[in-house]
Amino acid sequence: MMVTSSGSGADCMLWERILIREIRLYQLRHGHRLSIRATAKLLSSMLHPFKGTEMCVALTLCGWDNGPKLIYVCSDGARLQGDVFSVGSGSPYAYGVLDRELRWSLSKGEAISLAREAVFRATHRDAYSGNNVDLFHITAQGWSISFTSCFFLTNTPPQTQGALCDFVTMTE
Repeated sequence: MMVTSSGSGADCMLWERILIREIRLYQLRHGHRLSIRATAKLLSSMLHPFKGTEMCVALTLCGWDNGPKLIYVCSDGARLQGDVFSVGSGSPYAYGVLDRELRWSLSKGEAISLAREAVFRATHRDAYSGNNVDLFHITAQGWSISFTSCFFLTNTPPQTQGALCDFVTMTE
């Protein structure tokens, strides 16, 4: 399972650590891993009491449970499952690229290039977006990282640059 985050860095790191601890405790108690959906439900339940506070957390859980799963959970406890998510202040720019070019027949290389382009546009146009990302390709066999994705973004074309992700935490 991978977790990406958007929001206050301190809040996101705190809740990622709490979530990792709870996932590990579940695995120790029950002898098997918690599913992505159950993890999202657990996180949503833990965040809900803080609804209306100053806490700013938006986590996207990514993984494979009988098929690909992508679930967004935010600090008010909202939980959404979908095929594509872009979260944060730069997301309208990323969605502009994704809406224009996303198709489900993309090869792995084309998908990574599209993700890199979407992130480049978001970080180039939005002053509050990050500038470094690790792109992961998740399949039933596990995940792999795109090693060409970990570069600082500049004004050069996105095909030669990296893409963004605030934090990526592995819970293996």
